[in-house]
Amino acid sequence: MLDKLQRRLGLRTDAVIFFTSAALTVLFVATTITLTDQVDSVFTAASDWILTNLGWFYILGVTTFVLFLIWIALSRYGHVRLGGQHARPEYSNGAWFAMLFAAGIGTILMFWGVAEPISHFADPPEQGVKPESNTAAERAMAFALYHFGLHTWAIFCLPALAFAYFVYQRGLPFRVSSILHPLLGDRISGPIGKTVDVTAVVGTLFGVSVSIGLGTLQINSGLNELFGVPENKLVQVLLIAGVTAIATASVVSGLDKGIKMLSNVNILMAVGLLVFVLVAGPTLFMAKGIVESTGTYLSSVVPLSFWNDTFADTGWQGSWTVFYWAWTITWSPFVGIFVARISKGRTIREFVVGVLGLPTAFTVIWFSIFGMGSFDIEMNGPGGLVKAVVDDGDVPGALFTFLGNYPAATFVSALSVLIVVIFFTTSADSASMVVDMLCERADEKRRTPTRQRVFWAVMQGVVGGTLLAATGKSGLDALQQVITVIGLPFFVIAFLVMFCLLRALKEDFPELSRAPYAGKPRTLEPNPEPNPEPGPAGAPAAAAEGSGQSAAAEQSAGPAKDPVG
Repeated sequence: MLDKLQRRLGLRTDAVIFFTSAALTVLFVATTITLTDQVDSVFTAASDWILTNLGWFYILGVTTFVLFLIWIALSRYGHVRLGGQHARPEYSNGAWFAMLFAAGIGTILMFWGVAEPISHFADPPEQGVKPESNTAAERAMAFALYHFGLHTWAIFCLPALAFAYFVYQRGLPFRVSSILHPLLGDRISGPIGKTVDVTAVVGTLFGVSVSIGLGTLQINSGLNELFGVPENKLVQVLLIAGVTAIATASVVSGLDKGIKMLSNVNILMAVGLLVFVLVAGPTLFMAKGIVESTGTYLSSVVPLSFWNDTFADTGWQGSWTVFYWAWTITWSPFVGIFVARISKGRTIREFVVGVLGLPTAFTVIWFSIFGMGSFDIEMNGPGGLVKAVVDDGDVPGALFTFLGNYPAATFVSALSVLIVVIFFTTSADSASMVVDMLCERADEKRRTPTRQRVFWAVMQGVVGGTLLAATGKSGLDALQQVITVIGLPFFVIAFLVMFCLLRALKEDFPELSRAPYAGKPRTLEPNPEPNPEPGPAGAPAAAAEGSGQSAAAEQSAGPAKDPVG
């Protein structure tokens, strides 16, 4: 029946995955709008229970991912080349990093670069630390870097590595069930596999929608700062509609080259903003802060990786760390597929070191500059950040309050709004394609109809608008509660991913599992040739003129040259 329906609609999908995911999404939206109080109560109760009883599981889980990835990179399996022994990277390290930046950290850094350090500076997470003291500033940087350093990128790196291995080494489709192949076998095409894929589709959709929601809150705050636009749910829904419309237009009209160029320019604008703050602010203080924050992070990352606020039990960790981990892991399939697609030809060791190391190093620089600049304003300048961000709760407006202390504040704030708009628009465009891919039939080799990507682009906006506007909670509270609940099954799946990846490596490279062992293995290509690289219908990066795909997507499938330069 579902196959007949999709033929009538002109779709080419795995009908069960597509229609089940779509139905669950529509059901959530309809239920939230019609039964707002009841839905609020359900997510509040579920979120509170998870934070009380399973917060430790989220903390332990992400730390386990970090340790597993470091171990596998340093192990004998680190020499395994993704795509076969003779495969080589398509992109230079510089181009590769630029695409990693666009895929995962640009939006995060713009939103939290000021908000997180100043929040912990004014309200230290740990007991016994005096607010707004030197110690509070140091610990604020430790927590900010813990949240956005190795641990965040481990959440992206684990599924990305698994996707890259099972797609390029075993020729499986870009679906979450594929990375459970050693455990499920051919059942990845059966009910169990489809259940996993439906969970991944819905979770990814919600994760991206939360990102769109956070971006909308920040854009609204920036427009309020610049033009006095009111901060309310109506304006936020209109902004989401605008972002969704632009992303949908990109999908429909095939503005690949223009969006690609805009995305690259956007990255340069973000780096330009960073340099502006460094030069216009207390440069020496920030430069020293970068070095000192690096040491603070290195000395704090291990104890913080296992810290659960056991004795004080203030609930702080649920609002911050657990929310971050749950949010990040729900859109890890989106980032994971993209990172996998641009990383063919790299060894596992190169992959892990690059995906964990490069973004973490940039994150240390970004947070050190914006964090130290924030502390300088409070400790040596006019202040006002603590009042606005912490006392008044204007977290989305933190960046604009911060920039108000710098020259050309109006121009730079307007530029920052533009950067956020482009980041979230291109992310929505790319995400609609990845969600569409997760619904594809395993044997589909043709490009999927544009209407499918349009559907998911619209649904992202609808879910984001529903989470912000059709609940009784404030925007940020609603996003936190929903994503905390949605993220739980992803953590369970992630543990299975580690097991399956290790089992596949042992099966495909038995010589690496036997001792004694010395040096590089003689051959690292168990299969003569994996299935042909997924074409336009099987990869987020298949770029073609007029396909309507995003800038990030086109970058990842372009010719073997630097797509940024």
